[in-house]
Amino acid sequence: MASTQDFRNGLVLNWKNDLWQIVEFMHVKPGKGGAFVRGKLKNVRNGKIVDTTFRAGEKVEDVRVERRQMQYLYEDDLGLHFMNTETYEQRTLRSDLVTGKEFIKEGGMIDVLFDAGSDEPLNVELPRMVELAVSQTDPGLKGDTATGATKPATLESGATVQVPLFINEGDIVRVDPETGSYQTRVTAA
Repeated sequence: MASTQDFRNGLVLNWKNDLWQIVEFMHVKPGKGGAFVRGKLKNVRNGKIVDTTFRAGEKVEDVRVERRQMQYLYEDDLGLHFMNTETYEQRTLRSDLVTGKEFIKEGGMIDVLFDAGSDEPLNVELPRMVELAVSQTDPGLKGDTATGATKPATLESGATVQVPLFINEGDIVRVDPETGSYQTRVTAA
């Protein structure tokens, strides 16, 4: 059991019969009344984020979660298949549990969260930014950077994002998988 004094970003709690990860929290001591902790929790299984409040000193059950780096193999009707590159053990996660799966390319290394007690895979933790090659887009226009206009581009993982007009096929771009937005061009083809 952990209390609100033990809260830290990334801590996983068993709260309301589900697993929640603390995204951010803040201890609040108003001038009148008791202290409390306000925080944002992210559901580990489906990615839903909720705002909540705990009384200061309230006890909650913490859960030990392991992060293992695994190689993404492929997706089929059963879900997404991952392999531990040290033991060659393969695990499958249902497709609906993985947010941002369109930004994972086959053969890429991804962090998978496991419940340490039951060894059940819970979710995939994507990196903050991913770098992917543009596999299909309209031809780029040299020098067309001032307008801010965009065009659709299909990435090597199959995702489609809006990119500036100067991006060509073969360029490697940096994308935020959480929002699905283009950030910058890493290298030109």
